[in-house]
Amino acid sequence: MSRILLVALCLVLAGCGAPKGPPRNLDNACALAAERPKYMRAMKRTERRWNVPVHVQMAMIHQESKFDGRARTPHRYALGIIPMGRLSSAYGYAQAIDGTWDDYKRATGKRRAKRTDIADATDFMGWYMNETRRRLNIPLGDARNQYLAYHEGHGGYARGSYRRKSWLLSVADRVDRRADMYKQQLKSCRRW
Repeated sequence: MSRILLVALCLVLAGCGAPKGPPRNLDNACALAAERPKYMRAMKRTERRWNVPVHVQMAMIHQESKFDGRARTPHRYALGIIPMGRLSSAYGYAQAIDGTWDDYKRATGKRRAKRTDIADATDFMGWYMNETRRRLNIPLGDARNQYLAYHEGHGGYARGSYRRKSWLLSVADRVDRRADMYKQQLKSCRRW
């Protein structure tokens, strides 16, 4: 009897720490802030450390993962049925790939950083966008071009690889519009 009770207690406690799914209302910055104050604290911390505006961070995270810390790229299939692994190693809130995440951990000394932790993910974005500003002279508040450089990598952006991808230019425009929307909404939030 005590063994069953112990197993049940472990299951209940494990469920208490389980990560939540994405916030319910991704189109309202104030509702998102109210539902997930931890997210907003992380983004404000990143804004103070890296000078990346909260609304730009929010728009980038929305595009990359829809605020789902466990987000992964889809699987690839051979012949339409044989699983061949994922499209890339992108993972977490920021959809950072393995190599770039390792560069971030080395550069910042954050050896224990996790892509599933919102504070680490926003800090990564702040670091990466500052590298983008340094290398490519893209302002931190320019959500459209920061997103293009984020998606294509610094080398790809410098080569102009995005210019041949009309679908990506459309996505970057949506990120820019969402950043503007979040910026306006955040002005009216009670806690901001």
